[in-house]
Amino acid sequence: MRLKIFNSVLAMSHAFRELLKKVGSGSHTGENLSRSEAADAMRMMLLSEATPAQIGAFLIAHRIKRPTGEELAGMLDAYEQFGPKLQPCSRHQEPIIVLGTPYDGRERTAPVTPLTALILTLVGQPVVMHGGDVMPTKYGVPLIHIWQGLGINWASLSLPQVQQVFDSTGLGFVYLPHHFPLAYGLVTYRDQIGKRPPLATMELIWCPYAGDAHIVSGYVHPPTETMFQDAYALRGQKYFTTVKGLEGSCDLPRDRTSIVGLAQPDAVPPLERLLLHPRDYGFAGNEVPLDSLTDLVAQMHSVLEGKPSELMSAAIWNGGFYLWRCGICPDIKSGLAEAENLFTSGKVAQKLAEINQFVNSLKLA
Repeated sequence: MRLKIFNSVLAMSHAFRELLKKVGSGSHTGENLSRSEAADAMRMMLLSEATPAQIGAFLIAHRIKRPTGEELAGMLDAYEQFGPKLQPCSRHQEPIIVLGTPYDGRERTAPVTPLTALILTLVGQPVVMHGGDVMPTKYGVPLIHIWQGLGINWASLSLPQVQQVFDSTGLGFVYLPHHFPLAYGLVTYRDQIGKRPPLATMELIWCPYAGDAHIVSGYVHPPTETMFQDAYALRGQKYFTTVKGLEGSCDLPRDRTSIVGLAQPDAVPPLERLLLHPRDYGFAGNEVPLDSLTDLVAQMHSVLEGKPSELMSAAIWNGGFYLWRCGICPDIKSGLAEAENLFTSGKVAQKLAEINQFVNSLKLA
């Protein structure tokens, strides 16, 4: 019996070795994986059918080679097969928004992504977010900790409970350690190889939702956006937004021109390029530095109280853009005015209190 199990594991590791050889053979003899091969590789890593040595070697070799859009599509196929998904709710109009932001967090600039999520859900645009704890290689402030600072501990909820929060309030958060432990098991390799693996790119366009979604993906380097487009095309994802955002996030910068890609079904061209100059709208300014999580949460509470600040300006700049992009407001200028009104009137703070109250009711049940 033991010999049979050993032979089975050996066969699986041999299968993975062949895929490893393709991506790790160097610039002259190396090959890209097909979509099905990339899906197989991701599946074998998730299920630990590949050995630890093979997984580490694959991730660093793939990092050096650089993934293709086809490979990212295959990896997403495996995530779709084994990963969690929030289900559609009859109360919510689709498409919902999925905000894809780097799992290893922020370390230089103050994020406003949670404030963007709150303002969207307030006006009836459902939002799904996803991520984990402090993570290699940046070890920046992750979204989960910001939400905890705002009073919402997504880490304490089961996936069915997150579904209840999403159904009731329009906001959901898929937390990797509890809701997708297979993927979380690969996090340790990020620290060991010391570099972001292709997983970190793929996660930006992962959609843990079973219905129609509009995926917003942040990026840093322009070639990454091309990978996104190729992967989306292969997977039939026609409604998405790409943002050359702060530290690879969905947050629009204020100290430079915002470079945005807009794609939606039947659009010609398939990706429209939008260059947003903050100064044209009166929102140019320096980025708010991220000093500490405690300071960030205090600044966010100040924004929710309607007090003017540089972070308030960043929140309005982003909120206004996304209100327009989601079709809530007819243009960016009116989106900015509406975002300012929703923050200063206390309505966004009321939405946070509503979500917080619902989450606490689940803990007491």
